[in-house]
Amino acid sequence: MANILLGVTGSVAAIKVPELFAELTALGHQVRIVTTQKAKYFFDNAPFIAQKCLIDDAAEWPGQEDGRQYQRGDMVLHIELRKWADLFLIAPLDANTLAKVANGICDNCLTSVYRCWDLTRPVVIAPAMNTLMWEHPVTDRNLKQLQQDCKKLRICWPQEKLLACGDMGTGAMASIPEILSQCYLDQKNS
Repeated sequence: MANILLGVTGSVAAIKVPELFAELTALGHQVRIVTTQKAKYFFDNAPFIAQKCLIDDAAEWPGQEDGRQYQRGDMVLHIELRKWADLFLIAPLDANTLAKVANGICDNCLTSVYRCWDLTRPVVIAPAMNTLMWEHPVTDRNLKQLQQDCKKLRICWPQEKLLACGDMGTGAMASIPEILSQCYLDQKNS
């Protein structure tokens, strides 16, 4: 099975992270979660912290709050995560992080992993956002940029349904089975 790095961003669809994690591990995958600060608002982090599989910006820059500075020889976490993972799954991928990775911005651990990712290896994204954000021309441009940059990109397209905000339309994260169906390695990567 694969080492899967599950990137989680600040969409309300992050409430599905526990279910997605459980399904991936039930299939025999080793899973680590790299999360943005905003994403942590939407799901219970405690079980993942207890399992030592949740990574956030504090882990990327340890001791920063206490005034500790980087020392030569310190681990560079986003590089180590890239080396460990066979597949990078970002689910949900919010509009903000989509824009960042499409434009090369790497201002947190998750976007830094994407920026240093070996683009010959698979990346699976599951965009999730409000319908008007999804239909905005910037979103289309950002997706096209990712497709151009990463030939191994797999997109789990959002669903049309009643969204958490009360709007009806496209923008809900793809179903867990759809996401799982895209989490495979080609022969070259296995």
